Amino acid sequence: MNILIENSDTKEYLTSAGLWNKNPEAGKVFGTSRLAARAAKQEPIAKFNIVLHIPATNQLVNLDHGRGRDPLTLPPATIAPAAVV
Repeated sequence: MNILIENSDTKEYLTSAGLWNKNPEAGKVFGTSRLAARAAKQEPIAKFNIVLHIPATNQLVNLDHGRGRDPLTLPPATIAPAAVV
């Protein structure tokens, strides 16, 4: 079982590289929900969920939620450019 940070709006998971990915198996694993929440509050996302991912069944269980550093209130230099698709 893995504890992950999920962007509430995009349903993407924070990776170890600091990027966002739709695949929960690519998400950065945190040791506790408290560590995950602390890290999520520093991310430039409006809302987040802390989820427990069970890889064997690909099940997600919500553990907590909150607000990150809202990207609309950050200076432009601190916001990563959008990926080109």
